[in-house]
Amino acid sequence: MSELNVHPLIRKYQQLNQFGQLIGMDFLIHEPGVLTYRLEVTDVLLATPTALHGGVIAAFCDAVMGVGALSLVCGDEKVVSTVEMKVSFLNPAFRGDVLTGTSSVVKAGKRIIFMEAKVCNQMGDLIATSSGTFNAYPAERAGY
Repeated sequence: MSELNVHPLIRKYQQLNQFGQLIGMDFLIHEPGVLTYRLEVTDVLLATPTALHGGVIAAFCDAVMGVGALSLVCGDEKVVSTVEMKVSFLNPAFRGDVLTGTSSVVKAGKRIIFMEAKVCNQMGDLIATSSGTFNAYPAERAGY
């Protein structure tokens, strides 16, 4: 999707997502369910003097899959919430790394959506993989 074709509900999500703004996440939707998300590893995200906190990686995976799922249902004026997720940490990420997360749809029903994500650094090293289940529900119930 080009920037001009981003659904208004996704634009509103971008404006209201305080957590994503706080840690500096930004995404580009390529097609419904498929996106790339970007995160630069800064000092405030470190767990050790040099390595990214695992909780940030987990949150990043959740965001990658969640916005991918959101892009599938926003046209029906729905948003999503995470029902469950699994993260496999494969390699560390370090200060200065630029992480890219990509989403893919495993299966999408009317209410339940199964997603996967991969996170790589700027050298193409696989940092983490994740899978998750998301519940789609009316956006007005979430305050949109």
